[in-house]
Amino acid sequence: MKFRYTILYVDDVAATLDFYTRAFGLERAFLHESGDYGELATGDTKLAFSSTALMRQLGKSPAPANPKAPVFEIALETDDVRGALDRALAAGATLVQDARDEPWGQTTSYVSDPNGYLVELCSPVAG
Repeated sequence: MKFRYTILYVDDVAATLDFYTRAFGLERAFLHESGDYGELATGDTKLAFSSTALMRQLGKSPAPANPKAPVFEIALETDDVRGALDRALAAGATLVQDARDEPWGQTTSYVSDPNGYLVELCSPVAG
């Protein structure tokens, strides 16, 4: 078995893909002509988005993300956490935690995307 996709449910797939390209420098890989599904180019495991409208049509009941009570996070690794944070904020991300050095040798920061999903910007763990 292979871990292939993480799919987040959002109201506007195209706007979310646009945000992730501007905020984090990720490339859009695919947007279905319906606008209900899209993917970012993130290597073997895709970060993808499906519309909440489509999920409701498929019998699901997606709940909105809550950055104050997250159940998961997206972690994006960079050598320049402060620069990545500034870029994300300029693109419309909401600051959750400013950049800080952690006791385990990593620099971390957290933002939420316009959908309320928590995104960690982090340096590689010093080893």
